[in-house]
Amino acid sequence: MTRKKKVSQKIGVVIVKDQLLAGKVAIITGGTSGIGLSVAQRFSKEGAKVIIVGRNAARGEQALKTLLESGASATFLQADVCSAVDCERVVEETLRLHSRLDILFNNAGLIYVDRTVVTTSEAEWDATINVNVKGTFLMSKAAIPSMVHSGGGSIINDASVFGLVAGSGVAAYCAAKGAIIMLTKAMAIDHAQQGIRVNCVCPGSVDTPLLKEEMEALGGVELQKPKFAARHPLNRVAQPDEIANAVLFLASSESSFITGAAMPVDGGRSAW
Repeated sequence: MTRKKKVSQKIGVVIVKDQLLAGKVAIITGGTSGIGLSVAQRFSKEGAKVIIVGRNAARGEQALKTLLESGASATFLQADVCSAVDCERVVEETLRLHSRLDILFNNAGLIYVDRTVVTTSEAEWDATINVNVKGTFLMSKAAIPSMVHSGGGSIINDASVFGLVAGSGVAAYCAAKGAIIMLTKAMAIDHAQQGIRVNCVCPGSVDTPLLKEEMEALGGVELQKPKFAARHPLNRVAQPDEIANAVLFLASSESSFITGAAMPVDGGRSAW
């Protein structure tokens, strides 16, 4: 693959940097904060045109402002990944704007903490499965035909360390993330001959607004953050850009012979 070069100049020296995603178009669900926004920023720096998708319009517009101020080619689309109509509209608008689709990062997610199967309500179970699993299914279903038309692509699903090993009080979330890992593997097999690679990342705890909400629900950030850190052999939580680096690798040609993989980015947690 021929890569475009990004040229910058510093103290009279010309530095040439390869852009891993030059000319590519990427959709990022849950792209208005946390891991999704970090991935959008990382993709943009590597030359991609990004479409960030989220349900909250105000948060989406703020995220878009941040991206545009950094020089990104970015668009925000308000949509609910649990709606087939919304997912199809996101892909149609992406094609209208850019005439192609190369990368999909299924990142939208939802978690309820301190819930066993006994204390999880039916509504909470349905919401967890719908956002995490159904959203991944519907967005992929809408995107794959366009990727085939573009000559192939890369889909990265955001699973979790809880798809690899279980945790307490997150029964529905564990079920959903385990399902995403198996969906990833099935999609990888089904679409390999169409030039589409499908992988997933399995993060441990990541310093995002969602994690802070979890900690507050469990008694407060100051009390919970050391406990969350201690669950990882590296004894800390991840930063969003650390997950974004892994997603970039799976999105780019650097991982051209990898499909069907569930990549732990968990500070060693799944090794225990």
